Amino acid sequence: MKAEYRNMIKLNKVTERASLLRELNNEYVFEVDKAANKLMIKSAVEDLFKVKVVDVRTMIMPGKIRRMGRNQGKTPTWKKAIVRLKKGESITMFDNL
Repeated sequence: MKAEYRNMIKLNKVTERASLLRELNNEYVFEVDKAANKLMIKSAVEDLFKVKVVDVRTMIMPGKIRRMGRNQGKTPTWKKAIVRLKKGESITMFDNL
């Protein structure tokens, strides 16, 4: 079960908006597997990081068209999850980023 959780949550997104969400609302932004639903994401975060999740919001981020000289390609579509933790809890692994 834990191996599935590690594959479900791919990486933590560190952007200006993600940092602002972490400071103001105790929310963390992750890139997750496209097949994962909110309940799966909630249980994965709670089990992997030993925290209590209050809310999960998900969205599909469409791929963008990129050019490299004359060639044109498309970046892949991915799924983003914004996870709100219980007040007073944090994921210490990402606090120093």
